[in-house]
Amino acid sequence: MQQDLIFPHERVDDLQCRGLKLIQNPNGFCFGIDAVLLSNFCEIRKNWHVLDLGTGTGIVPILLAGKTQAGQITGVEIQKEVADMAQRSVTLNDLGERVKIINEDLKEIVNKMDSYSFDAVTSNPPYMNPGGGLINPEDMKAISRHEVKCTLEDVISTSSKMLKDRGHFYMVHRPHRLVDIIYLCRKYKLEPKKIRFVHPNKNKKPNILLIQCVKFGKPELKFLDPLYVYNEDGGYTKEIDEIYGRN
Repeated sequence: MQQDLIFPHERVDDLQCRGLKLIQNPNGFCFGIDAVLLSNFCEIRKNWHVLDLGTGTGIVPILLAGKTQAGQITGVEIQKEVADMAQRSVTLNDLGERVKIINEDLKEIVNKMDSYSFDAVTSNPPYMNPGGGLINPEDMKAISRHEVKCTLEDVISTSSKMLKDRGHFYMVHRPHRLVDIIYLCRKYKLEPKKIRFVHPNKNKKPNILLIQCVKFGKPELKFLDPLYVYNEDGGYTKEIDEIYGRN
């Protein structure tokens, strides 16, 4: 392992996918099951150019590099320290030829990158909308969890501008924002095609939503079978074990 890539306050997590690893700061916002489920939900074809908005520590681009035959995957992250961490993880995994990290505000990339040039856009955006109490606008965890630096509409509108016609948009979010998500996707010509709800177990309501849209797609929405994270005995379900590569 290249120890010069890892700072004393950081740790390296095994992603259990083709030997891939991720550098993380335990005191910051670490990736959770959402990012893993999103990368598994995406249907990325060979040689596609993929854009990940709000990439954080690069978990989704790195997993997509391991799970798919995507050509070029670009992650955009506004926080300089976090973007640097993501870039070091790219180097650690020797993915520099396929994965690129850009330290930029996603609202500005339309003016700095080629619009309408990506086959797919992915995003695991902040879930909490404004109005939930006092938030430190520079706190790393707050930026990752709350709509401090970008809103849901920013993510969806930017995705539409960066996608080719018939390009795919994939996002993980919370079920209570479903009406907002559908409204904004249609507003920006991203037609919802597939939705999957994720439940903690069979006895609890869903707490995660996965959605696929197609730019200028025809109206036809499919609800996929629900995904349950835990069995009744508290262990992971077979499908979750398969997603994490444990089987």
